[in-house]
Amino acid sequence: MGLNTLSGRFLILTVIFVMLAEIMIFVPSVARFREDYLLLRLERAQIAALAVLANDMIDPEVEAELLDSAGVYNVVLRRNDSSQLVLSSPMPAMVNERFDLRDAPAGILIRDAIKRLFTREPQIITLLGQPVREGGLLIEVTMGTGPLRMAMMDYGLNILILSAVISVITALMLFIAVRGMIVMPIKRVVATMQAYARAPEDARTVIMPDSRVKELNEAETALQSMQTEITGALRQKERLAQLGGAVAKVSHDLRNILTVTQLMADRMEGSADPAVQKAAPKLINSVSRAVNLCESTLAFGKAEEPAPNLEQIPLGPLVEDVIESETLSAGADSLVSISGTIPENLEIRADAEQLHRVLSNLVRNARQAVAATGQAGSIFITGSEDATEWCLMVRDTGPGLPPKARENLFTAFQGNARKGGTGLGLTISAELIRGHGGRLELSGSDENGTCFAVHLPRNM
Repeated sequence: MGLNTLSGRFLILTVIFVMLAEIMIFVPSVARFREDYLLLRLERAQIAALAVLANDMIDPEVEAELLDSAGVYNVVLRRNDSSQLVLSSPMPAMVNERFDLRDAPAGILIRDAIKRLFTREPQIITLLGQPVREGGLLIEVTMGTGPLRMAMMDYGLNILILSAVISVITALMLFIAVRGMIVMPIKRVVATMQAYARAPEDARTVIMPDSRVKELNEAETALQSMQTEITGALRQKERLAQLGGAVAKVSHDLRNILTVTQLMADRMEGSADPAVQKAAPKLINSVSRAVNLCESTLAFGKAEEPAPNLEQIPLGPLVEDVIESETLSAGADSLVSISGTIPENLEIRADAEQLHRVLSNLVRNARQAVAATGQAGSIFITGSEDATEWCLMVRDTGPGLPPKARENLFTAFQGNARKGGTGLGLTISAELIRGHGGRLELSGSDENGTCFAVHLPRNM
């Protein structure tokens, strides 16, 4: 166990705090010990004085023995308003200080005790006190401070040793408790994080919260949520990468196939049949868009779209082309009608191919949603402009989007509104519009239908 670990530092702090607490207790304890020591000397001196007063004639040797037993040099007892020197012996030196223990404040007692500890030279002091058991009005004794200081030093040393023992025992007990309740669970969380870092895609490394400590359990729960989201994001990223690789391969082969189709469509354009002549341009445009899309996919990577080629284009013909293409895809027996109202001569600044893809995705999704109900419905495309932007609206009379689809509307593989869908159409459309500096948003969706809005800025 190193001192820089949580356990080591907690052990050191516990010892320090316990020692500080003992020091705070030590000073008043020593002051109390000094007071008790002096009061005991006064009590012994009173007993010796009463013994002398009970016998007028006392042997000098007995007097010396009484003074030595009390630990004083002389005793003065005041009774009936008169003071009497009851016991006396030669003084080794002059009196240095005088202390009155009658109702002495705690601050004075603490000050005198600290001063006595730091005064090494023995001194002669006089004590004044109240006799016990009404043995007189006042008792005064003279004594030396040498034995007092030695007794205080021994008491302080005992307190110090006891404090050290208490600190060590307390620290060890707290160390064991903290190690079991905090340190070990934290180490488990760290080990789980390290294991997860080595294999974040492995769901088995996601932590399972089981700590009984509330704060640690909250941390484990938050870590589990984060790991689950990261694992899901990594799996989705891997899925998208695999999908991108597959798209690149398909685009490569499909481009070759569409090249041949485009050559055949060019020949059909020279046919004398009016119906073929009418359908050939749309077929050529569709094949051209497919070829360009495949080439863009191969040129710009699996998951990136090329930058839009912005130019001023008429909106009406583009919307008509989208309507005709989707109407042909729906078939003659379709119950879904597709129409649009675009102001005459309305021109917008956009990439024609990318905007065509966006509107086709929106109309196709709307057509599939309405057709899934088995009832007749309609899709309506409108366009407008103001001083700051152009706005295209695609409305349908479908059943509306479910709540789950609204929450992840523009997230691939999560925003699919119908069974079997991937949500890629809206994701790609939103990305293309963002490339134009605009935004694709859901204006509304309920049981009466759904409306998507495409906002394109006039200045980019």
